[in-house]
Amino acid sequence: MLKENERIDDLQYKGLKIIQNPDMFCFGLDAVILSDFSKQIKPGSTVIDFGTGTGILPILLSKKTENCKFIGIEIQKEVAEMAKRSVLLNKLENQIEIVNDDINNLDKKIKVDAVVTNPPYKQKNTGDTNINETQLISRHEIKCTLENIAQMAARVLDTKGAIYMVHRPERLVQILEVFKKYKLETKEIRMVYPYVDKAPNLVLIKAVKDANPFLKIQKPLIVYKKNGEYTDEILEIYNRKQ
Repeated sequence: MLKENERIDDLQYKGLKIIQNPDMFCFGLDAVILSDFSKQIKPGSTVIDFGTGTGILPILLSKKTENCKFIGIEIQKEVAEMAKRSVLLNKLENQIEIVNDDINNLDKKIKVDAVVTNPPYKQKNTGDTNINETQLISRHEIKCTLENIAQMAARVLDTKGAIYMVHRPERLVQILEVFKKYKLETKEIRMVYPYVDKAPNLVLIKAVKDANPFLKIQKPLIVYKKNGEYTDEILEIYNRKQ
């Protein structure tokens, strides 16, 4: 089951586990809070995860949603193969399909109820590029851009289908513009703050295809208390609240 440098991590949520390789790209808090934000996906939905990586989003959402089917698209062969083994490890093969492909190659006939995505945050040739290729592709828009995400979401979503995304606040204006371009109407935004007195470092966004304009700004999500411990809401998301 495991290859060199791989490990099995306990997700501490309903018995779920995941295979990861720290030399590649391990999931972080952003994926966990996105799974919580997108758990409002309707029962019985078909959901695509663009850039599924280790499969963390469909694996978590398999227990946070009701009777949903998931397709995880991952362009990197070795990472996709690892995600497939995590699906088997959790006995979720009847609920989750991992596909090793480029999202731009998706069949035009595919229609789904929701898209989830934790995409690369950095534009090409920005930020730290002194990392291995797997990490570079995961963090930078080399194989998948924000425009690709919006265009393909608009293609595969049914009318009134939703896309749920986590990204960086500094790119929010660009996100809203490109979503609008592809008739994805932003409906909910939630800023994520590391501490209550710090600037936000993540933003959660829900947009709906062909919807009427109406934007809800949710209350902020604070990650840490002043003493560095997780807030009660983060503990609840991690299913660790005492």
